[in-house]
Amino acid sequence: MRRRQLSFADGLIAEEVSDLRDSWMEHADAVLADEAIVSAVYEALAHRHPKSRSRGRHGTPAEVVLRLLVLKHIRNWSYHVLEREVRANLVYRDFTRVGGGKMPDAKTMGRWGVALGPEVIKQVHERLVQIARDKGVTAGRRMRVDTTVVETDIHHPTDSTLLGDGVRVLTRIMRKITKIAGAAGTKLRDRSRSVKFRLLEIGRVARAKGSLNQDKLKQRYARLLDTTSRVVGQAKRFSDEIGRRVKRSRDILEQFALNGLRQELDLIIPRVRQVMKQTRARIFRANTRSEGKLLSLFEPSTEVIRKGKAGKPNEFGKMVKLQEAENQIITDYQVYAQRPHDSDLLIAAIETHQVLLGRAPRLVAADAAFYSLKNEAAAKAKGVKRVCIPNRSTKSAERKREQRKRWFRNGQKWRTGSEGRISVVKRRHGLVRCRYKGYVGMNRWVGLGVIADNLINIGQALKRQAAS
Repeated sequence: MRRRQLSFADGLIAEEVSDLRDSWMEHADAVLADEAIVSAVYEALAHRHPKSRSRGRHGTPAEVVLRLLVLKHIRNWSYHVLEREVRANLVYRDFTRVGGGKMPDAKTMGRWGVALGPEVIKQVHERLVQIARDKGVTAGRRMRVDTTVVETDIHHPTDSTLLGDGVRVLTRIMRKITKIAGAAGTKLRDRSRSVKFRLLEIGRVARAKGSLNQDKLKQRYARLLDTTSRVVGQAKRFSDEIGRRVKRSRDILEQFALNGLRQELDLIIPRVRQVMKQTRARIFRANTRSEGKLLSLFEPSTEVIRKGKAGKPNEFGKMVKLQEAENQIITDYQVYAQRPHDSDLLIAAIETHQVLLGRAPRLVAADAAFYSLKNEAAAKAKGVKRVCIPNRSTKSAERKREQRKRWFRNGQKWRTGSEGRISVVKRRHGLVRCRYKGYVGMNRWVGLGVIADNLINIGQALKRQAAS
């Protein structure tokens, strides 16, 4: 869990950097030393392999793993930048407990991040909220909640570029298969150049206007779909021939590689066929709501989310809920597999607040998307005294008077802080775009970003308490 013995260099580093730390680091350092938090990380690392506890060399201590991952998201660095910065900076060496030891490389830290799945990160976050409550940083008297979109790491999706991605990936995999298996079975015909020309033609025609150009666009798309269909058929034959051992290798390691490449083909082929299906529906039948619509071959869970922003009407990612209590502590976060309506989230958020902080909030503030008569009645039934959620469409004079009262206006002023918190976690901790892969990666990215933000706010709040 921790380093058994400090070196002479560790003592020198700690003494030299004691006055160089950021303002939040001293108290955040004590929070990260919590036994329950370190134990959660230790248990996750101990279950990477069946014999992790008893075989092999000693791994990096759990507290070092935790602090390195937290520092990465506090500074919004990549793993390579994290490795370089910690190696070069004595303050970071002291904070992460690397000290005078050898800094782990970027690939190793990436594997640690995968080992700490969403469940462990959620457990660490909940423990941080409990520490904030126990130390008086937050009491849970007020709650505000809002939703935002964290984008997946994809390019802007268009039908032509998705088809181009499919041809490029399938061709690349088939090249690798041919390199291992040789000329046996179906021969590879590389249509990448033809597809590139089709994409350029579609781009030129799409930028022009007029009914005649629509006919030209359909012709270009028909050619692109025909070429893509041929590539998909060829990839299917490659997969079948590996299964029937027409394409094979005498080297056992290369045969394992062939089987892995076949799995990649079997994963990508259905996705490319879905893109072809939705392209035909949109271009030739003007149907933009194709069932099972894909926006990326590499992030198939990506959704189109419209939140009414003038500068960005369409966002491509996942819906995320953030709810806060006093001192800007994010008490809960949630990444939704499918976008829900905001009004369906309020009561569950109040229940989560009660579980984590041991009391119902006296004031609940949210924007108008969370309002409904049912939500207002249910929140009051759970012990909420003041439900500060505006009803924009009301025609009731009594309701309008209620929304002009001082407590309601003050509650809405406090609610706007949730917009600022969303801006901070996006700008400072990288929640504007997720760099980890898949829905599980999205949960890890959001969870670590929230933990990083909470640590800074807890550290600053505890420093103010100590100074007062």
